Parts: sequence; structure tokens; C-alpha cells
Amino acid sequence: MTAMRRPLEWLCLMLVLVSGGAQTINSDGCPAWSSEPVLEKLKVSDECFELLADKWNDTQTAAILDNLRRLTDVLQKQQKKECKEVMPGDCPFPVIPSKGGLVCVSAETKVYCKPMCNEGQDFSFLRRTRVYEECSATTNKWTTQYVGGNKLAVCNKSDIQISGVPSAYFPKDQDCLKTKSEQALEKKVIETFEKELRDNNIQGQFTHSCLICG
Repeated sequence: MTAMRRPLEWLCLMLVLVSGGAQTINSDGCPAWSSEPVLEKLKVSDECFELLADKWNDTQTAAILDNLRRLTDVLQKQQKKECKEVMPGDCPFPVIPSKGGLVCVSAETKVYCKPMCNEGQDFSFLRRTRVYEECSATTNKWTTQYVGGNKLAVCNKSDIQISGVPSAYFPKDQDCLKTKSEQALEKKVIETFEKELRDNNIQGQFTHSCLICG
């Protein structure tokens, strides 16, 4: 086994993309992976991942990180694809805070997105009276504190979280990805936002909703 093949096989092992045995190959030339084994076998402790990482040298680690970066890009594109149906008309897809996420809900011809920050992050601008931003099929533009474009908010490192309402922050040890990985947690975030919209007299039926992480 070459030095380059080894980290790629460790990567496949860690992500459970191969099991070490014979693989069924689809017509597209890719292994017939199943998401359930991947999700279940990735649920291991940090200590287990550290033991695995101890077996890699610098070259192998770099190769694994490079492939994980490529995989991350693919998964983020998939997130946007799944959330695209929330956007009405030609509303541009909003920029997702890199240290948080966006929870979005559509009603009739408008979409409302609420920026959220992970623990240890806070918004650049005061948002206590500005829970969400919106875009309509009529304007095809986002309301935003930034000049033009589709950047709705930025999460910066901070020891205190005072710029937004309490619900605009993910709880400790439950960042955006952790929340999205558990349906009950994701549902709660969406339901909280829907209630906030109703409290702000947003009428109409909520047709689509999604949570997308940066």
C-alpha cells in the first residue's frame, strides 16, 4: 500500500464509505454507499477519533484534511439544494454565517430568514429588534444591515452574546450542525421561529422551512 493510498483508505474507514469488503458498484462508477451505516458508525467518542488520528503522519493527515474539505464542499452544496425551495421567485440565496446558521420559513410570496450564531459568537450589529430578514418575489432583494447583496449577518468570536434575542443563539454544546443532525432539535428551532413570525403579525400559511449551517 502506497503512502498516498493509506490516508485515503483511512478516510473511507472513518466515514464508513467502504467497509473493507467487496463493494457494490453503481452504474455511475461509485460504491453503493448507505447513509445509515455511515451515521451510526460515526457516532464514536472524541477519544476514538484521536486514537485513529495518532496512526497518521503529517502527509497522511494533510491528505485526509484535503479530502474532508472536498467532501464538506459537496455537502454544503447539497444543503443549499435542499433549502432552495424555500426561496420564492428570484430571491438570491443568502450568505450563511460561517459560525452559525440560518433558519428560513416561507409564507406566500415571501421568505423570512433568521440568522443564528453558535456558542462563543455574537453578531456584528445589534439585532434585538431585528430578529429576521426577508425577501419577496416582488423585490427579489433581502432586507439587510449590510449594503446590498445577500449577506444577512456575521457571527464574530465573542465571550458575551448581547446583540441578538436569546433565541438567535444555539445552546452550549449544541451548535448548528448538532441541531440539524437531530430532527427533534431542528424542529424546535423552526417552530420557535414560526412563533416569532406570528408574534410579528406575519400572516399566511407557512409552506416551506429549513435550517442550513455554515
